[in-house]
Amino acid sequence: MFHRRWFQGLVTIVLVFVLVLLISQTQFVFTPLFRYIGAVAIPFIGAGILFYITKPLLNLLEKIKIPRIPGILIIFMLLIGLGVLFVLYIAPIVQNQFNNLIDNIPKMVKVSQDFIDDFQEERIIIPDQVQDALDNFMDNAQSHVENIVGSLFSFITNLISIIASIVLIPFFLFFMLKDSQRLIPFITQIFEKKTSKNISSLLRKIDETLAAFIQGQILVSFLLGILLFIGYWLVDLNYSLTLALFAMIMNVIPFLGPFLAVIPALIVAAFQDFMMVVWIAIITLVAQQVESNLISPSVMGRKLQLHPLTVITVILAAGSIAGFIGILFAVPFYAVIKTIYVHFYHLYQEKKLSEEAKEV
Repeated sequence: MFHRRWFQGLVTIVLVFVLVLLISQTQFVFTPLFRYIGAVAIPFIGAGILFYITKPLLNLLEKIKIPRIPGILIIFMLLIGLGVLFVLYIAPIVQNQFNNLIDNIPKMVKVSQDFIDDFQEERIIIPDQVQDALDNFMDNAQSHVENIVGSLFSFITNLISIIASIVLIPFFLFFMLKDSQRLIPFITQIFEKKTSKNISSLLRKIDETLAAFIQGQILVSFLLGILLFIGYWLVDLNYSLTLALFAMIMNVIPFLGPFLAVIPALIVAAFQDFMMVVWIAIITLVAQQVESNLISPSVMGRKLQLHPLTVITVILAAGSIAGFIGILFAVPFYAVIKTIYVHFYHLYQEKKLSEEAKEV
């Protein structure tokens, strides 16, 4: 019985639950470790994202015979240049549009109230529950918006506490770019040759998975943001640049991002002109079709092989557990877990076939 696979699987599950129980009962041991991980998480994740974005450029520079260190310095100069251009030319426009949007919120609330009053004057029957909900919302709409804006500014203020971590990102990025090729050999040097080969293969697959997701998602979001900005600008939508940047950021979230991105644009369009809502809906539909049928297949291809229903389920579960942070990291985390599972499953299949071949 001890050699049966179902029994071994059952023992593994029991041991995992026992391990989780022991960890929960000895939190005082792991608390300092978790605090250390939290302290380095921001610079490590930020540098990791920049690493996968800039890695293709570093490989290109090495192909044209530029040494690694000068190539890294060139990449840093380009990043600094892009940051300066954003601060000088894009940030002031976004700030001005955002301030105008905040200033117009009371006017939007008044227009909504007038619309409801006109609706009531036409003697159209509205259920009492709906009327009470509408009255409560409209009475407190401005305070709700102010609370949201206040929370946003509070969040921005709290970012000051992690500036020290953000400052470390360039240092992490420099050593990631400099020593990335040495990481896998360093990890696998303590194992036997066969085990080292399997671990190297697994780590390279994980690296390819993360690169495909990060590079693809960032590039797709950037191109989609440009398409939306062009569309918003052509139809003369108010706050077009701010709304396009918001859409660009939201589209980093797979599948759910596009739906979240279009909501502010539709709200602004509704207060600007009814036909503008139709135009925004058409622009969003066209941009999504271009992204789904042309950009994503060309940029990301089918390397990740993630089913849409699985991705949506993972995102919803991660959101309920870890909030917005969970939504952001749910898909790459799932992709890595799937890569690890597929790798060991293939090893198991190969071992099984080799044993059957020996028996024959």
